[in-house]
This record gives sequence, C-alpha cells and structure tokens, in this order.
Amino acid sequence: MPSKTTSRTSASKRKTAASTSKASRPTKKTQQSPALIAFYPIVVLALVMWVLYRSLLQSFPVWFDESIGKAIFFGFPVWLYIVMSRSKSIVDTFSARKLYPGLFLGLAAGGMFGFATSILVLLQTGAQVLPVALFSSEVFWGEFILAILTGFWETLLFFSFIMTVIMEKYPKWSVVSQAALTASIFLIFHIPNMLTQVGAGDVLLFIPYLMVMFLFGLGQAFLFYARRNAYALVLSHAIWGMVLLTHTW
Repeated sequence: MPSKTTSRTSASKRKTAASTSKASRPTKKTQQSPALIAFYPIVVLALVMWVLYRSLLQSFPVWFDESIGKAIFFGFPVWLYIVMSRSKSIVDTFSARKLYPGLFLGLAAGGMFGFATSILVLLQTGAQVLPVALFSSEVFWGEFILAILTGFWETLLFFSFIMTVIMEKYPKWSVVSQAALTASIFLIFHIPNMLTQVGAGDVLLFIPYLMVMFLFGLGQAFLFYARRNAYALVLSHAIWGMVLLTHTW
C-alpha cells in the first residue's frame, strides 16, 4: 500500500497539471476581428470625405448629391466593411422577405414622425395649416424619388451598417446606449448640411434643428433595433423628409 506522502505528492501533481491545463486554455473573452477594429476608421473616413464634399463642392445639383454623391461617400464605406468582414447581418437588413412588412411599418412610422415634426414646426413658427394638392404636383413626385434615394443611402450607412456593427461590437450595452451612439453619429454627419441651410450664427434655428435631427435618428435607431428591417427605415425617412420639405417650400 502506498504511503500517505506518496498519495499527497500524486494529488499535488494532478492539481498542478489541472491548473496548467486551465491556464493554457483560451479565455472566454474573444478578441475583436480586424473588421470590427477598422469600424471607427471607416466611419471617420466616410465623415471626412462627406464634409470635404459638402464644403468644397457645393455646385452639384441635389439629384447628384442624393444619388451618385451618397453612393460614393455612404455606399463605398459599407461595401468596404462588408468585403473585409464578410458580414451577412448588414445585407440581411435588406432581405427580400422583409420588403412588404417593412413598407407597411415604414408608412406607419413615417406618418408618426412626420406628424410630430409638423406639430413642432407649427408651434415654433405659428404657421397655419392650409390644404395643398401635393400629390398632383410633378415637383412633389420628383422630390419624393430623391427622398427615397436619401432614405436608402442613409439607412444603409447609419443603421444597416453602423448600428448593426455597434450592436455586435458592444453586445452588453443597453438598447438606449446603442441607439444614442447611432443617433449621435447620424447627427454629426448632418451638421454640414445644417450649417449650409440654417447657419451656425442663427442659434434660435440651429439648436432646434440639432434636436430634431437627433430625435429622428434616435427614433429610427429604436425602430431598427426592434425589426432589423431597412425597408421600414427607408420609407419612414422619405416621408419624414417630405414633411420637412413641405414646410420649407
């Protein structure tokens, strides 16, 4: 029969081997992929290109901005990230099965956003509500097509790409934190447009404009978190944009 000393020595060796084995195992904390690490540089690159474009090249027509311009400055960074990460979650937000539910949801959400914005504009300006035959106007439908293009490119960049990656990069964050960060990035990208339309010197108009843009981005972020449906956001963005446009015509 082996002695107690031998048994204790064997038990000690087994504990040492077990601890060594545990130490050699990979920890539960996984390292971020190169694509996730490159997320912020890609976003900053898109922002810098957009700011330079809006500040130095203002002679292009609106249709060029909303189609070719945003395809380059908003679409290219998303394509670059998808190529680097081979992400399917971004592409899935535009899945064909989500088209019809997204259109109905976008119509409802866009109507609510537009109604709330109209009330705020009326309270701020004291304007009156007058009947206008918008749908019979050729200008209206041309602007609506541009609004759809705007909604598509901005949904692709800010929500299908940026918010999707934020949810993957910070899975322990609350939905409020994820949505707030997305809305903040959305707001930062829109500051160049606001400076050209309102002007930083007019504080009484600039600050409310900032608040409206942030709240809209926040609402879109919550909608995206709930459904992951890009079509809903494209349509709601287009309707909301048309409401803003009708108040500036």
